[in-house]
Amino acid sequence: MKVSLVVSDLSSGGSVRAILLAQVLRKLNYQVEIVGFLFGDDFYTIPPADIPVVAIAGKNYPQFFGSARELLQKLDGDLLYAVKPKPTSFGVALIKKISTHCPLLLDMDDWELSWYGGFDWKYNPSVKQLYRDIFKSHGALRFPDHPLYINWLENLVNKADAVTIDTQFLQDRFGGVYVPNGKDTDMFDPSKYDPEESRKLYGLSNYRILMFPGAPRPHKGVEDVLMALDLLNQPDLRLVIVGGSPYDNYDEKLIQQWGRWIIKLPKYPVTAMPKVIAAAHIVVVPQRDTIIARAQFPLKLTDGMAMAKPVLSTKVGDIPEILGDTGYLVQPGCLEQIAEQIQLIFEDLEAANERGHRARERCVEYYSVNAMASTLSRIIAEIKI
Repeated sequence: MKVSLVVSDLSSGGSVRAILLAQVLRKLNYQVEIVGFLFGDDFYTIPPADIPVVAIAGKNYPQFFGSARELLQKLDGDLLYAVKPKPTSFGVALIKKISTHCPLLLDMDDWELSWYGGFDWKYNPSVKQLYRDIFKSHGALRFPDHPLYINWLENLVNKADAVTIDTQFLQDRFGGVYVPNGKDTDMFDPSKYDPEESRKLYGLSNYRILMFPGAPRPHKGVEDVLMALDLLNQPDLRLVIVGGSPYDNYDEKLIQQWGRWIIKLPKYPVTAMPKVIAAAHIVVVPQRDTIIARAQFPLKLTDGMAMAKPVLSTKVGDIPEILGDTGYLVQPGCLEQIAEQIQLIFEDLEAANERGHRARERCVEYYSVNAMASTLSRIIAEIKI
């Protein structure tokens, strides 16, 4: 059976979840392809070579209808799996489902409206503003994934044959079956890598490394770690940011203010990330307590857990449940607690690494591709294909 994963924008973070789901489906011996729009200049995440990706140039309305027609022609899977309830993924997949009766799964790894204010979001334009939003060349409603359209699509979630989610927040709001943001723990296996060699390879040998292997954004709390490093003021500590943000110049703002603590590494393919993360002493996931963060399962948690690293994170959303007693948890936004835990970890790194090994065991049991595959196989078996 062939599964077509439909991605809203291959140049944004949604492609990360799509690649993970593709790895899970491959584990189940399905033929898999990722088909999606590309609104940016490049892929957000470089997929493994064995996962075919079809990219269609994304455009705003009305040209988007032509892009959507082109994408629909590429969708030939026996099962469609839309990633995110957006017009550019779920909307297009719904059209395919209606026209061909092909079964459709929907995956939700974020509450999309949380990026626009969540429960406080509303669209009440004046007549003049509505005209501008529709007819001006850069009008807001010409953007295919405007929150108004996402709001409409959220009301159609029940049209999917099944829904998968990755947080309790999303399950409470939309229902669905829990499929966590897990990890290929065979690929992310610390026994295959030498941390000292990795640090040497990436120019990190002279430092004690805190690593944030993703795209910094305000809700992710990277600033809090940097301010904690100011408090500690220990010259051999560094925060390594891997890949950086493709969305804006937030990285540059961080570097302008805290450049003395930051080392920025480039974007790497998924298959290269285990070697990168092996260089870390600590993986930091300092989520702030926002509606965006509460709706997310941070992938960086399983990055650190799978690689048996001490994981320093915050008591936000599902994070305490994910880590159990295998991580180091602090209150969100508490600089003093973050600094204290960093100091504590480095004072007894052997004990911290032992906790990291327990985190890997927990990851293998609950958050591995194998664990995800077990759940996903049951979901697919219940769908009439």
